Parts: sequence; structure tokens; C-alpha cells
Amino acid sequence: MTATLAPPATVQAHRDPNVLRWLGAYTSSMLGDNVYYLALSWAAVQAGTPAEAGLVMSASALPRAVLMLGGGVLADRFGPRRVVVGSDAVRCAAVLAVAALLFLTSPGLWPLALLALVFGTVDAVFMPAVGALPARITGKDQLARVQGLRGLAIRCASVVGAPLGGLGVALGGAPAAFALAGLLIALSLPLLLSVRIRDLPTDTGPAGSPRADTAWSELKGGLRYVRRHRVLGPLMLAIALGDLGFVGPLNVGLTLLADRRGWGAAGMGWVLAGFGVGAGAASLLLAARGRVPRAGLVAGCACAAGSVAVGSLAFVPALAAAVGTAVLVGLLTGLSGALCGAFLQTQADPAYLGRVTAVSGLVSLGLTPLSMPFAAAAIGAFGLGPVYAVSAAVCGLGGVVVLAVPALRHAELPG
Repeated sequence: MTATLAPPATVQAHRDPNVLRWLGAYTSSMLGDNVYYLALSWAAVQAGTPAEAGLVMSASALPRAVLMLGGGVLADRFGPRRVVVGSDAVRCAAVLAVAALLFLTSPGLWPLALLALVFGTVDAVFMPAVGALPARITGKDQLARVQGLRGLAIRCASVVGAPLGGLGVALGGAPAAFALAGLLIALSLPLLLSVRIRDLPTDTGPAGSPRADTAWSELKGGLRYVRRHRVLGPLMLAIALGDLGFVGPLNVGLTLLADRRGWGAAGMGWVLAGFGVGAGAASLLLAARGRVPRAGLVAGCACAAGSVAVGSLAFVPALAAAVGTAVLVGLLTGLSGALCGAFLQTQADPAYLGRVTAVSGLVSLGLTPLSMPFAAAAIGAFGLGPVYAVSAAVCGLGGVVVLAVPALRHAELPG
């Protein structure tokens, strides 16, 4: 009898040079993004009124939301690395062009608004492609660990990016900060080009079916795939509810809370830092362990418990207690969010992963920011306590969905 050889085990993601090259490229790109946003806000405030600066800062939201689903189709059709490389190249060129323009002249707000529109359009393509790329660079059993590493990269970029942007502004104004952002994004390009990409057995579609002829039919096929999937369908609803209840209290709500408690901007910064520490710890846990037993149940319970912590923020009188609560919020919601992201990576057919990521990005980053003006108006009308309580209840419904759907509650990460 001939012995059957077991397939070689996948190298652990945090020890895989291929994954680490991708992680370096992603971190550099995210650092560039953070520096860019600081430079854009500074330049807009210097060139116009606060209202005009606000319009410039929000100019990227509409194209990102409108074009996100189409970006998922492009990622699946042309391959995620090609789309990510092209997106980073366009962003780099646009930022460096504006840096040169600001260095040579004072053109006003129009190039900043145009840059924001370009970034929003490119983000709609970039984000689904980034979500589809990990399945091409490592084995399925390492995708949860990669999700944790990605979360750590995001936290690192948010912590380091703002001081870097501030240093650029201090040394050379907005042109220097934009140039620094462009160089950081440019650094990701050679790293991305050096990453080895795996061929997918399902590149022609599931079960060997031919690829759809048109982008529109591919888009409809992706939406139909998500809707019919017994895990991904309810998972999208859970993500939407969780983020919808979370965004208002941790953005505009926190600003108003810090003002009314007398904590000031420094106090708000400490609360946000506490949240970042908790969320970073959750990402580190997933990156180190690679999987969490009974992941679906853990995700649902963490989301439900995190919603209670979110609601309690409005009733904490002391800054130190608020920071401790924020750490707990970050840990619980960060864990549930990381696990939901890992489910997207491991449950989706890789041939659909760009479109699946696009749907997730749309419900998370495209629609939930719309809740912020409503949260601000509601706080003005009803006060902080009731609005935080309602938001926490909405966030908790996301956990209820996870726990109520058997396929999602019993979902596991690959070992």
C-alpha cells in the first residue's frame, strides 16, 4: 500500500516572509493615509472657513459609498494585487501633485476638494481589493491570524501617523506633509510587487461555472451569494447593527461628553487612547493565537457585552473611569470586530471575496457615518444618557443576531 503524503503545513503568518512583506506594504500605505488626512484638514482650515474645510474633509465619503460595490467587482475580476497596486499608484501621484502645487502657489480649496474626491473614488476600489488579498498570500488556516496582524497595523498607523503628519506640517507646512504622505504610500508599491500571489482554484466561479460576461452580472451574482450564504448574510446584518450603534457614541458623542464633563480635548484624547489600547490587545490576541475556540459564540457575547460598556460611558463621571471603560469597549468590540472580519475571510469563496468585502465596507464605512449627524441632533434634544442607551441597544442587537442564528453562533475559524 502506498502511503498518502499529507499536504505541507502552512507557515504561520507572523513568520511567513511573504505575509510580512504584505504587512509592511499595508502598514506603509495606512501610515500615508493618516498623514494625508491630517495634511488635508490642516490645509483646508488654512485655505477656507471652518464650514468649507468640513465640506472638503467629507468630499471623499460620497464616491466611496456609491462606488464601493463596483470596486469589489473589479477586485474579483482583475485580481486584488493588481487593483491595490494601481490604487496606491494613483493615490501617490495625486498627493504628490497637490504637494507640488501647494509648494509653488496658493490655489485655494479647489485642489484639496479634487484630491478628496480622488481619494474617495480610489478608496472604493482599494478597500475591497485589500480585503481580498490575504486569501491569495497564505493558507486558509492563517487568515484569522492575518486579520489580527492587519488590525495591529491599523492601530500602529493611527498612533504613529498623526505625529508624523504634525511633524511634516511643523517642518514645511501642508506641502511637506502631503509629500511625506505620498512617499509613504509609494513605499508600499515595491513591497506589494514582491509579494507572491497564489492562484485560486475558483477563479472561474464556484464549481467551475464560467465567469459572468458583464460587471453588472458579476455584481448581482456577488450580492446574491452574500444574501444566500447561511453565515455571511446574517453576518452583514450583525456588522451593520454593531457599527451603527457604535459610531455615534465614539465619535460625535464622545466630543460632546468630554465637553460637558469638563475633560477637554486632552481628556477626550485619553479616552480614545484607552479605546485604541483595548482594540489593539484584541488584534494582538488573534494574531498570536491564530484562532479562538467557539469563535461565533465569542463574537456574539463580546459584541453584546461591548454594547453595555458603550452605553455606560455616558454615566461615568470621572475621567480615569471613562478611560478604563474605553479600554473595555475597545477590547470587547475590537474582539468581535476582528472575529467578524476573520469570518469574512474564511467563510467566503475566494472568488467572491472582493465583492463580499465591498458589501461589508459599504454597511460599515459607507452607511454608518450617516448616523453621526442624527446622534448629535438627538443628544441636543434628549441628552447624552438616552442617546447612548439607544445606541448601545442597537449595537447589542448585532450581538443578538450572531447568537440567534445557529450557523453564525456555531461558526468556527479554521485550525
